[in-house]
Amino acid sequence: MSLNRACPDAPLPVLADSAAVLGTAWIGAGAVLAQGTIVRSHQEAVSIGNHSAVLENSSVVGTSDHPVAIGQRTVFGHRCQVIGARIGNLCEVGNGTILMPGARVGDGCILGEGTLIGPGTVVPDQAVVVGRPGHVIRTATDADRERVARLRDYAVELTTHPRVPITGETPAGATMGRLYAYQDKTPQIAASALLLDSAEITGDVVVGEDTIIGAGVKIIGDSHGPVRIGARVQILENTVLHLLPDNELVIEDDVVIGPGAMIHGCHIEAGCVVEPAAIICDYSRVRAGSLVGAGACVKQRDRFPARSVLDGFPAQVVGTLDAPPERPSWALSRQELQTLARVR
Repeated sequence: MSLNRACPDAPLPVLADSAAVLGTAWIGAGAVLAQGTIVRSHQEAVSIGNHSAVLENSSVVGTSDHPVAIGQRTVFGHRCQVIGARIGNLCEVGNGTILMPGARVGDGCILGEGTLIGPGTVVPDQAVVVGRPGHVIRTATDADRERVARLRDYAVELTTHPRVPITGETPAGATMGRLYAYQDKTPQIAASALLLDSAEITGDVVVGEDTIIGAGVKIIGDSHGPVRIGARVQILENTVLHLLPDNELVIEDDVVIGPGAMIHGCHIEAGCVVEPAAIICDYSRVRAGSLVGAGACVKQRDRFPARSVLDGFPAQVVGTLDAPPERPSWALSRQELQTLARVR
């Protein structure tokens, strides 16, 4: 069976072998979690409707304050980030789309690739939305609805199959992720650090005390140079860290990153928050206590003052913080991890 689309009719959800559910999520009949998709559901805060699909390497994070609710026959493309948002029935969500906490998307909406729906944003039914931040460009037409129906083999009726709770028995982090040597370099992980079991670290990487490396994270310290990660850092679902030749990647203490971020050969100083799907490029430096907005791109060799609010593509300073950014709602704690059993 291909897992790159929703199942037209099935009594149970379908999870790819490399998909993972942390916590208890309510998932409908025929719903699909494709390869590399990570669902983190605190206190049963994720619900995915019948015949919906979340495709490869996407992340879905729901908390009690910001639950995720996905309607029926809605399809998310590859590398989407759904963080505490609600979305209706029969929506088509483009690759790389980002939905932030409190966002609400109506029925029958079409979101273009890379669209960002910011915190608390309300999108009306049948809207076609593009951009970062997303803006409505028109109402869906009959031709749009025909295309959505065709992608679903014209199975567009809503069904009454009950959702089922998907949960696991193995506590998250009970089994450590994989470490790979590269030539003569082997990752060095502090004894108190936690590497979730679908994370992978390669080569010249050092991870500090009490750091959490989330599900699906890939950290590659190969021939290009060292990766140094400080204490009490969080690098969350499906984030990737790498670097160019003759460079280094440094993340100082108390930084929170992800989900779905791309961190490449940069220096992130202490106490920063990097929101979901942000990109930070080689030789750039994000100064202490700064906030990088969701989907923002800090381009190569950029430098910004401490406590900057960075947003845009490319990122620019859009504000200044009086204090370091607060811990975001989608971040983790050791106590929360103890409540999350893992499925697969």
